[in-house]
Amino acid sequence: MGITDKVPVGTYRTEQEWLKGLRETVERVLPIPYYRERFGAVGISQAEDVQSLQDFQRIPLTTKEDLRKNYPFGLFAEPMENIVRLHASSGTTGKPTVVGYTSNDIELWAKIVAKELERLGVTKKDVVQIAYGYGLFTGGMGLHYGCEELGAIVVPISGGNTARQLMLMRDFGTTVLACTPSYALYLAESLEESGISRDELKLKFGIFGAEPWSDGMREQIEARLGIKAFDIYGLSETMGPGVALECLAQQGLHIDDHFYPEILDAEGNPLPVGERGELVITSLDKEGFPVLRYRTKDLTSLQYGTCSCGHVGWTMERVSARVDDMLIIRGVNVFPSQVEEAILSLGGFEPHYLLVVYREGSLDQLEVQVEVNETSFFDEVRELEGRQERLKKSIEDILGISVRIRLVEPKSIPRSEGKAVRVIDKRR
Repeated sequence: MGITDKVPVGTYRTEQEWLKGLRETVERVLPIPYYRERFGAVGISQAEDVQSLQDFQRIPLTTKEDLRKNYPFGLFAEPMENIVRLHASSGTTGKPTVVGYTSNDIELWAKIVAKELERLGVTKKDVVQIAYGYGLFTGGMGLHYGCEELGAIVVPISGGNTARQLMLMRDFGTTVLACTPSYALYLAESLEESGISRDELKLKFGIFGAEPWSDGMREQIEARLGIKAFDIYGLSETMGPGVALECLAQQGLHIDDHFYPEILDAEGNPLPVGERGELVITSLDKEGFPVLRYRTKDLTSLQYGTCSCGHVGWTMERVSARVDDMLIIRGVNVFPSQVEEAILSLGGFEPHYLLVVYREGSLDQLEVQVEVNETSFFDEVRELEGRQERLKKSIEDILGISVRIRLVEPKSIPRSEGKAVRVIDKRR
């Protein structure tokens, strides 16, 4: 997908300005042998060969596996003496993906995040408690530098130590919470048990990301913490958090104009504006580790236009699922977010669940473990059975396959201080 005559041109970049930025990124990576070989295979030997967005779409897609093949520094576009920081993925499925930043990259990243936070209403008077992980993960550092660029007060507490999180939230007068949505729910749950009254807190809103989360979970977080919850998006490979952020209108996430987005179908073909598919991102103006047409594996759609907040450019639908999260059960594509939607549409359940996939003979089976809430736990057996049957029907209607529902007692599903674990696949 690209800007065409049918898409309005915004005040940030005209089509020619987009092409100029894309050509500059192509030129920046051409000295890298891996890219030079791949570009040559499609007839691109110099940046001037990219004369249109259609030419740009001839460039092969970049995947996480490409990054791992060139581990650790094979795709860096700057010599190591110009790199001032390294970040990396966890590497739980092989070599980690490593990204490098120059001083200019760090400054650009901070300005991007600061601009988005300012649009959301964060000011120098705010106290931002960052409960994303610090270290090699980009989540904590990206928001940290953006807040400092803006002049807000940062509480760099990182993830974990929930009791201390709540104490400092009260004592420091935290107004903005930043963490994963699943950890925000855990903080809300812990707050209810801590003896700290919600009235003792100054929280106004939260900035949550790093995992897909449904509108139902947003409602739960807002109700239990008494805040407005906003979605933030980013990947280490493209920069880190700050690629996109919701505004107060909450009509999608506004993509910063230092990134060029596309939406592709499962075969890698561009889709028209508004259709749902996989998000692919190219970074612009990034020096140390530019990426071209990077497959994010996140499923969303794009629109182009002007928002009531004043943003002009690309806006992405909230990511509802990742290709990586997809389970194939009896030939049906199943996403955890679909199950979450069903759970949160009914009363009596906590937003904590686990999908257990296993085989009986040669047939795949799906068991959905769901926590009942404290009130429902003491219901009569007949009421619980009725609630279980309603949930089973709701999930089966959404997925189109039969499932087994196992209701479990409150707080029995493990909580996460980072990204929630939603799936146990015993078929492997």
